[in-house]
Amino acid sequence: MSHLGNEDTEDAPRRRARADELQRQIEQMMGRLRIAVVYAGEKSSSGAVINQTANQRSWKSYEAVAHDIAQSLERLGCQRVSIMPEDMRLGERLRSEGIHMAWLNTGGVQGYDSAAHASAMLEMLGIPYIGHSPLSAAILDNKFVFKRQLLASGIATAPFVECKPADGGFDPESHTRFKIAFKNWTGAFIVKPVCGRASLNVHYVADRASLSDTIKSVQEATQSNVLVEGYLPGREYCVATCGPLISRNRVLERSDAPFAFACVERVLEENEKVFTSMDVSPITAERVRVLSRPEDAAIANRLRGLGRSVFTELGVDTLVRLDVRAGEDGELYVLEANPKPDLKAPGKQVTSIICAGIVQEGMSYDDLILSLLADKIDLLFSMRRDTVRSLLKTAA
Repeated sequence: MSHLGNEDTEDAPRRRARADELQRQIEQMMGRLRIAVVYAGEKSSSGAVINQTANQRSWKSYEAVAHDIAQSLERLGCQRVSIMPEDMRLGERLRSEGIHMAWLNTGGVQGYDSAAHASAMLEMLGIPYIGHSPLSAAILDNKFVFKRQLLASGIATAPFVECKPADGGFDPESHTRFKIAFKNWTGAFIVKPVCGRASLNVHYVADRASLSDTIKSVQEATQSNVLVEGYLPGREYCVATCGPLISRNRVLERSDAPFAFACVERVLEENEKVFTSMDVSPITAERVRVLSRPEDAAIANRLRGLGRSVFTELGVDTLVRLDVRAGEDGELYVLEANPKPDLKAPGKQVTSIICAGIVQEGMSYDDLILSLLADKIDLLFSMRRDTVRSLLKTAA
Protein backbone atom coordinates (compact mmCIF):
# COMPACT_ATOMS: atom_id res chain seq x y z
CA MET A 1 0.00 0.00 0.00
CA SER A 2 1.48 3.35 -0.98
CA HIS A 3 1.54 6.34 1.32
CA LEU A 4 -0.98 9.11 0.75
CA GLY A 5 1.59 11.81 0.04
CA ASN A 6 1.14 15.15 -1.69
CA GLU A 7 2.10 13.58 -5.00
CA ASP A 8 -1.21 11.67 -4.95
CA THR A 9 -3.21 14.78 -5.74
CA GLU A 10 -1.12 16.38 -8.50
CA ASP A 11 -2.63 14.56 -11.49
CA ALA A 12 -5.87 13.15 -10.11
CA PRO A 13 -7.44 15.19 -7.28
CA ARG A 14 -10.06 12.50 -6.68
CA ARG A 15 -7.58 9.62 -7.25
CA ARG A 16 -9.53 8.37 -10.23
CA ALA A 17 -7.41 5.28 -10.89
CA ARG A 18 -7.22 4.03 -7.32
CA ALA A 19 -10.62 2.71 -6.28
CA ASP A 20 -9.08 -0.69 -5.52
CA GLU A 21 -6.52 0.82 -3.16
CA LEU A 22 -9.17 2.89 -1.43
CA GLN A 23 -11.26 -0.25 -1.00
CA ARG A 24 -8.39 -1.97 0.83
CA GLN A 25 -7.87 1.07 3.02
CA ILE A 26 -11.54 1.28 3.99
CA GLU A 27 -11.70 -2.43 4.73
CA GLN A 28 -8.73 -1.98 7.08
CA MET A 29 -10.36 1.06 8.68
CA MET A 30 -13.67 -0.64 9.43
CA GLY A 31 -12.40 -2.64 12.38
CA ARG A 32 -10.84 0.44 13.99
CA LEU A 33 -13.03 3.34 12.90
CA ARG A 34 -15.19 4.88 15.61
CA ILE A 35 -18.05 6.65 13.88
CA ALA A 36 -20.99 8.57 15.33
CA VAL A 37 -24.31 8.90 13.51
CA VAL A 38 -25.83 12.20 14.63
CA TYR A 39 -29.55 12.98 14.64
CA ALA A 40 -31.36 16.18 15.66
CA GLY A 41 -31.59 16.67 19.40
CA GLU A 42 -34.78 17.97 20.98
CA LYS A 43 -34.49 21.45 22.44
CA SER A 44 -36.92 20.64 25.27
CA SER A 45 -34.70 17.84 26.59
CA SER A 46 -32.85 18.65 29.79
CA GLY A 47 -29.37 19.96 29.02
CA ALA A 48 -29.88 20.11 25.26
CA VAL A 49 -29.64 23.91 24.90
CA ILE A 50 -29.03 26.93 27.12
CA ASN A 51 -32.14 28.81 26.00
CA GLN A 52 -34.99 27.52 23.87
CA THR A 53 -35.71 29.64 20.81
CA ALA A 54 -37.93 29.44 17.74
CA ASN A 55 -37.34 27.01 14.88
CA GLN A 56 -37.04 28.64 11.46
CA ARG A 57 -37.03 25.14 9.95
CA SER A 58 -39.69 22.64 10.95
CA TRP A 59 -38.00 20.26 13.40
CA LYS A 60 -37.71 16.48 13.14
CA SER A 61 -35.33 14.20 15.00
CA TYR A 62 -34.50 11.73 12.18
CA GLU A 63 -33.46 9.32 14.94
CA ALA A 64 -35.09 6.27 13.33
CA VAL A 65 -33.12 6.80 10.12
CA ALA A 66 -29.94 7.29 12.16
CA HIS A 67 -30.46 3.75 13.44
CA ASP A 68 -30.92 2.52 9.84
CA ILE A 69 -27.60 4.12 8.85
CA ALA A 70 -25.82 2.76 11.93
CA GLN A 71 -27.08 -0.77 11.31
CA SER A 72 -25.89 -0.58 7.72
CA LEU A 73 -22.43 0.58 8.84
CA GLU A 74 -22.29 -2.38 11.20
CA ARG A 75 -23.24 -4.79 8.43
CA LEU A 76 -20.45 -3.26 6.35
CA GLY A 77 -17.98 -4.19 9.09
CA CYS A 78 -17.74 -1.05 11.20
CA GLN A 79 -17.51 -2.39 14.75
CA ARG A 80 -17.72 0.85 16.71
CA VAL A 81 -20.82 2.83 15.79
CA SER A 82 -22.47 5.28 18.19
CA ILE A 83 -25.76 7.13 17.78
CA MET A 84 -26.04 10.51 19.47
CA PRO A 85 -28.16 13.67 19.29
CA GLU A 86 -27.01 17.02 18.04
CA ASP A 87 -27.20 19.39 21.00
CA MET A 88 -24.79 21.40 23.14
CA ARG A 89 -23.30 18.21 24.65
CA LEU A 90 -22.29 16.76 21.27
CA GLY A 91 -18.66 17.91 21.41
CA GLU A 92 -18.06 16.30 24.79
CA ARG A 93 -19.69 13.05 23.68
CA LEU A 94 -17.52 12.92 20.57
CA ARG A 95 -14.41 13.56 22.65
CA SER A 96 -15.23 11.07 25.41
CA GLU A 97 -15.93 8.27 22.91
CA GLY A 98 -12.86 9.03 20.81
CA ILE A 99 -14.91 9.44 17.65
CA HIS A 100 -12.89 9.55 14.42
CA MET A 101 -15.72 10.58 12.08
CA ALA A 102 -19.38 11.63 12.23
CA TRP A 103 -22.31 10.99 9.91
CA LEU A 104 -24.68 13.95 10.01
CA ASN A 105 -28.32 12.89 9.77
CA THR A 106 -29.73 16.05 11.29
CA GLY A 107 -31.47 19.22 10.18
CA GLY A 108 -30.61 21.07 13.38
CA VAL A 109 -32.12 21.68 16.80
CA GLN A 110 -33.41 25.25 16.74
CA GLY A 111 -32.71 28.78 15.57
CA TYR A 112 -31.86 30.06 12.11
CA ASP A 113 -29.92 28.18 9.40
CA SER A 114 -30.07 25.13 11.63
CA ALA A 115 -29.11 22.75 8.81
CA ALA A 116 -25.60 24.23 9.02
CA HIS A 117 -25.13 24.09 12.79
CA ALA A 118 -23.82 20.52 13.19
CA SER A 119 -21.24 20.78 10.40
CA ALA A 120 -20.10 24.19 11.71
CA MET A 121 -19.58 22.65 15.15
CA LEU A 122 -17.60 19.74 13.71
CA GLU A 123 -15.44 22.08 11.62
CA MET A 124 -14.58 23.93 14.81
CA LEU A 125 -13.92 20.68 16.71
CA GLY A 126 -11.79 19.22 13.93
CA ILE A 127 -13.94 16.10 13.45
CA PRO A 128 -14.36 14.97 9.81
CA TYR A 129 -17.92 14.19 8.81
CA ILE A 130 -20.22 12.91 6.11
CA GLY A 131 -22.45 15.83 5.29
CA HIS A 132 -22.36 19.22 3.66
CA SER A 133 -20.01 22.01 4.70
CA PRO A 134 -21.68 24.78 6.73
CA LEU A 135 -21.86 27.11 3.73
CA SER A 136 -23.17 24.43 1.35
CA ALA A 137 -25.74 23.25 3.89
CA ALA A 138 -27.04 26.79 4.41
CA ILE A 139 -27.22 27.53 0.67
CA LEU A 140 -28.95 24.26 -0.20
CA ASP A 141 -31.45 24.57 2.66
CA ASN A 142 -32.34 28.20 1.96
CA LYS A 143 -34.64 28.09 -1.06
CA PHE A 144 -34.17 31.76 -1.92
CA VAL A 145 -30.36 31.68 -1.82
CA PHE A 146 -30.30 28.33 -3.65
CA LYS A 147 -32.46 29.67 -6.48
CA ARG A 148 -30.22 32.73 -6.83
CA GLN A 149 -27.29 30.33 -7.17
CA LEU A 150 -29.19 28.49 -9.88
CA LEU A 151 -29.73 31.71 -11.82
CA ALA A 152 -26.05 32.61 -11.49
CA SER A 153 -25.17 29.17 -12.87
CA GLY A 154 -27.58 29.40 -15.81
CA ILE A 155 -29.84 26.63 -14.49
CA ALA A 156 -33.56 27.12 -15.06
CA THR A 157 -35.87 27.62 -12.09
CA ALA A 158 -39.41 28.93 -11.61
CA PRO A 159 -39.72 32.72 -11.11
CA PHE A 160 -39.47 33.69 -7.46
CA VAL A 161 -39.23 36.46 -4.92
CA GLU A 162 -38.51 36.58 -1.19
CA CYS A 163 -40.88 38.33 1.21
CA LYS A 164 -39.52 39.46 4.57
CA PRO A 165 -41.63 40.21 7.65
CA ALA A 166 -39.58 43.39 8.10
CA ASP A 167 -40.93 44.67 4.78
CA GLY A 168 -44.41 44.97 6.25
CA GLY A 169 -47.57 43.69 4.61
CA PHE A 170 -47.20 42.31 1.09
CA ASP A 171 -48.92 44.10 -1.78
CA PRO A 172 -48.31 42.66 -5.26
CA GLU A 173 -49.07 46.02 -6.85
CA SER A 174 -46.37 47.91 -4.94
CA HIS A 175 -43.75 45.21 -4.24
CA THR A 176 -40.97 46.18 -6.65
CA ARG A 177 -39.12 42.87 -6.73
CA PHE A 178 -42.37 40.94 -7.20
CA LYS A 179 -43.39 43.09 -10.17
CA ILE A 180 -40.00 42.49 -11.81
CA ALA A 181 -39.97 38.72 -11.20
CA PHE A 182 -43.59 38.18 -12.27
CA LYS A 183 -43.93 40.90 -14.90
CA ASN A 184 -45.49 38.62 -17.52
CA TRP A 185 -46.72 35.85 -15.20
CA THR A 186 -50.38 34.88 -15.62
CA GLY A 187 -50.43 31.64 -13.64
CA ALA A 188 -50.85 30.60 -10.02
CA PHE A 189 -48.29 30.69 -7.22
CA ILE A 190 -46.68 28.58 -4.52
CA VAL A 191 -45.98 30.17 -1.13
CA LYS A 192 -43.49 28.33 1.07
CA PRO A 193 -41.01 28.90 3.92
CA VAL A 194 -37.54 29.91 2.81
CA CYS A 195 -36.21 27.09 5.00
CA GLY A 196 -38.48 24.10 5.43
CA ARG A 197 -38.99 20.42 4.82
CA ALA A 198 -41.53 17.82 3.75
CA SER A 199 -43.95 20.30 2.08
CA LEU A 200 -44.94 21.70 5.49
CA ASN A 201 -46.44 25.22 5.38
CA VAL A 202 -46.44 25.10 1.57
CA HIS A 203 -49.55 26.54 -0.09
CA TYR A 204 -50.97 26.74 -3.61
CA VAL A 205 -52.36 30.21 -4.32
CA ALA A 206 -54.57 30.62 -7.36
CA ASP A 207 -54.25 34.36 -7.89
CA ARG A 208 -52.40 37.50 -6.82
CA ALA A 209 -55.26 38.76 -4.71
CA SER A 210 -54.85 35.87 -2.26
CA LEU A 211 -51.09 36.15 -1.85
CA SER A 212 -50.97 38.69 0.97
CA ASP A 213 -52.94 36.67 3.52
CA THR A 214 -51.10 33.43 2.69
CA ILE A 215 -47.69 35.06 2.96
CA LYS A 216 -48.62 36.54 6.32
CA SER A 217 -49.79 33.17 7.69
CA VAL A 218 -46.58 31.39 6.66
CA GLN A 219 -44.44 34.20 8.09
CA GLU A 220 -46.28 33.92 11.39
CA ALA A 221 -45.94 30.13 11.45
CA THR A 222 -42.20 30.18 10.76
CA GLN A 223 -41.15 33.59 12.12
CA SER A 224 -39.03 33.88 9.03
CA ASN A 225 -38.90 34.90 5.39
CA VAL A 226 -41.20 33.40 2.78
CA LEU A 227 -40.65 32.46 -0.85
CA VAL A 228 -43.24 33.16 -3.53
CA GLU A 229 -42.70 30.98 -6.57
CA GLY A 230 -44.51 30.64 -9.86
CA TYR A 231 -46.60 27.46 -9.92
CA LEU A 232 -45.61 25.07 -12.70
CA PRO A 233 -48.47 22.80 -13.85
CA GLY A 234 -46.39 19.95 -15.28
CA ARG A 235 -45.23 16.68 -13.80
CA GLU A 236 -42.97 16.65 -10.75
CA TYR A 237 -39.70 14.74 -10.55
CA CYS A 238 -36.76 14.11 -8.27
CA VAL A 239 -33.14 13.20 -8.92
CA ALA A 240 -30.37 12.46 -6.45
CA THR A 241 -26.69 13.16 -6.99
CA CYS A 242 -23.57 12.27 -5.01
CA GLY A 243 -19.84 11.98 -5.66
CA PRO A 244 -18.28 9.87 -8.42
CA LEU A 245 -17.19 6.97 -6.22
CA ILE A 246 -19.91 4.36 -5.66
CA SER A 247 -20.33 0.77 -4.50
CA ARG A 248 -22.03 -2.09 -6.31
CA ASN A 249 -22.12 -5.41 -4.49
CA ARG A 250 -19.70 -3.77 -2.02
CA VAL A 251 -17.08 -3.24 -4.72
CA LEU A 252 -16.02 0.37 -5.24
CA GLU A 253 -15.94 1.89 -8.71
CA ARG A 254 -15.31 5.39 -9.95
CA SER A 255 -16.59 7.50 -12.82
CA ASP A 256 -15.46 10.83 -14.22
CA ALA A 257 -18.67 12.64 -13.24
CA PRO A 258 -20.95 12.92 -10.20
CA PHE A 259 -23.27 9.93 -9.81
CA ALA A 260 -26.87 10.94 -10.62
CA PHE A 261 -29.54 8.37 -9.78
CA ALA A 262 -33.01 7.86 -8.27
CA CYS A 263 -34.79 9.53 -11.16
CA VAL A 264 -38.42 9.28 -10.10
CA GLU A 265 -41.75 10.93 -10.77
CA ARG A 266 -43.75 12.05 -7.79
CA VAL A 267 -47.24 10.79 -8.50
CA LEU A 268 -49.73 13.54 -7.73
CA GLU A 269 -53.35 12.74 -7.08
CA GLU A 270 -56.07 14.58 -8.91
CA ASN A 271 -56.16 18.21 -7.73
CA GLU A 272 -53.02 17.65 -5.60
CA LYS A 273 -51.03 20.78 -6.41
CA VAL A 274 -48.24 20.17 -3.87
CA PHE A 275 -46.82 16.74 -3.03
CA THR A 276 -48.24 15.79 0.37
CA SER A 277 -45.82 15.83 3.30
CA MET A 278 -44.26 12.46 4.13
CA ASP A 279 -45.24 13.21 7.73
CA VAL A 280 -48.86 12.97 6.60
CA SER A 281 -48.61 10.31 3.90
CA PRO A 282 -45.56 7.96 3.99
CA ILE A 283 -43.62 7.36 0.79
CA THR A 284 -44.92 4.21 -0.90
CA ALA A 285 -44.45 2.64 -4.32
CA GLU A 286 -47.78 4.17 -5.36
CA ARG A 287 -46.53 7.69 -4.61
CA VAL A 288 -43.23 7.54 -6.50
CA ARG A 289 -42.65 6.00 -9.92
CA VAL A 290 -39.11 5.06 -10.87
CA LEU A 291 -38.34 6.25 -14.40
CA SER A 292 -37.18 2.86 -15.64
CA ARG A 293 -39.35 2.23 -18.71
CA PRO A 294 -37.86 2.67 -22.21
CA GLU A 295 -40.14 5.64 -22.83
CA ASP A 296 -38.74 7.32 -19.67
CA ALA A 297 -35.14 7.31 -20.91
CA ALA A 298 -35.16 10.83 -22.34
CA ILE A 299 -36.59 12.50 -19.24
CA ALA A 300 -34.34 10.46 -16.94
CA ASN A 301 -31.28 11.59 -18.89
CA ARG A 302 -32.37 15.21 -18.64
CA LEU A 303 -32.80 14.83 -14.89
CA ARG A 304 -29.37 13.28 -14.51
CA GLY A 305 -27.90 16.17 -16.45
CA LEU A 306 -29.59 18.65 -14.12
CA GLY A 307 -28.36 16.76 -11.07
CA ARG A 308 -24.77 16.77 -12.27
CA SER A 309 -24.93 20.43 -13.25
CA VAL A 310 -26.16 21.54 -9.83
CA PHE A 311 -23.65 19.29 -8.05
CA THR A 312 -20.75 20.67 -10.08
CA GLU A 313 -21.76 24.33 -10.36
CA LEU A 314 -22.54 24.72 -6.65
CA GLY A 315 -19.51 22.73 -5.48
CA VAL A 316 -21.58 20.11 -3.65
CA ASP A 317 -19.53 17.19 -2.33
CA THR A 318 -22.05 14.73 -0.90
CA LEU A 319 -25.61 13.53 -1.43
CA VAL A 320 -28.29 16.01 -2.43
CA ARG A 321 -31.76 15.52 -3.92
CA LEU A 322 -33.34 17.96 -6.34
CA ASP A 323 -37.06 18.59 -6.77
CA VAL A 324 -37.84 19.39 -10.40
CA ARG A 325 -41.05 20.35 -12.15
CA ALA A 326 -42.07 20.67 -15.78
CA GLY A 327 -43.62 23.86 -17.07
CA GLU A 328 -46.28 24.32 -19.70
CA ASP A 329 -43.48 24.57 -22.25
CA GLY A 330 -42.23 21.09 -21.37
CA GLU A 331 -38.95 22.42 -19.99
CA LEU A 332 -37.62 21.21 -16.64
CA TYR A 333 -37.14 23.70 -13.81
CA VAL A 334 -35.24 23.01 -10.58
CA LEU A 335 -37.45 24.06 -7.68
CA GLU A 336 -35.35 23.31 -4.62
CA ALA A 337 -32.71 21.08 -3.10
CA ASN A 338 -32.85 18.77 -0.12
CA PRO A 339 -29.41 18.73 1.54
CA LYS A 340 -30.41 15.86 3.82
CA PRO A 341 -32.47 13.46 1.71
CA ASP A 342 -34.31 10.74 3.61
CA LEU A 343 -32.11 7.63 3.91
CA LYS A 344 -34.73 5.42 5.48
CA ALA A 345 -33.96 1.77 4.78
CA PRO A 346 -36.57 0.39 2.37
CA GLY A 347 -39.23 -1.90 3.84
CA LYS A 348 -42.19 -3.86 2.53
CA GLN A 349 -44.65 -0.96 2.71
CA VAL A 350 -42.60 2.23 2.77
CA THR A 351 -39.35 3.51 1.38
CA SER A 352 -37.67 6.81 0.62
CA ILE A 353 -37.46 8.61 -2.70
CA ILE A 354 -33.71 7.99 -2.73
CA CYS A 355 -33.95 4.27 -2.05
CA ALA A 356 -36.80 3.78 -4.51
CA GLY A 357 -34.31 4.42 -7.29
CA ILE A 358 -31.21 2.44 -6.27
CA VAL A 359 -32.29 -1.07 -7.26
CA GLN A 360 -32.20 -0.24 -10.96
CA GLU A 361 -28.59 0.93 -10.44
CA GLY A 362 -27.59 -2.54 -9.24
CA MET A 363 -27.16 -1.26 -5.71
CA SER A 364 -28.49 -2.19 -2.29
CA TYR A 365 -29.12 0.09 0.68
CA ASP A 366 -25.76 -0.98 2.13
CA ASP A 367 -24.11 -0.11 -1.20
CA LEU A 368 -25.56 3.38 -0.96
CA ILE A 369 -24.26 3.86 2.58
CA LEU A 370 -20.82 2.52 1.61
CA SER A 371 -20.80 4.81 -1.44
CA LEU A 372 -21.38 7.92 0.66
CA LEU A 373 -18.82 6.85 3.27
CA ALA A 374 -16.12 5.89 0.75
CA ASP A 375 -16.61 8.93 -1.46
CA LYS A 376 -16.28 11.34 1.46
CA ILE A 377 -13.20 9.53 2.81
CA ASP A 378 -11.67 9.65 -0.67
CA LEU A 379 -12.33 13.40 -0.91
CA LEU A 380 -10.84 13.99 2.56
CA PHE A 381 -7.74 11.91 1.84
CA SER A 382 -7.21 13.69 -1.47
CA MET A 383 -8.05 17.30 -0.74
CA ARG A 384 -8.42 17.96 3.00
CA ARG A 385 -5.63 15.95 4.56
CA ASP A 386 -5.13 18.34 7.47
CA THR A 387 -8.58 17.37 8.80
CA VAL A 388 -8.17 13.59 8.68
CA ARG A 389 -5.04 12.67 10.60
CA SER A 390 -7.09 10.33 12.80
CA LEU A 391 -8.54 8.62 9.72
CA LEU A 392 -5.10 8.20 8.18
CA LYS A 393 -3.98 6.34 11.29
CA THR A 394 -6.92 3.92 11.04
CA ALA A 395 -6.10 3.30 7.36
CA ALA A 396 -2.41 2.59 7.99
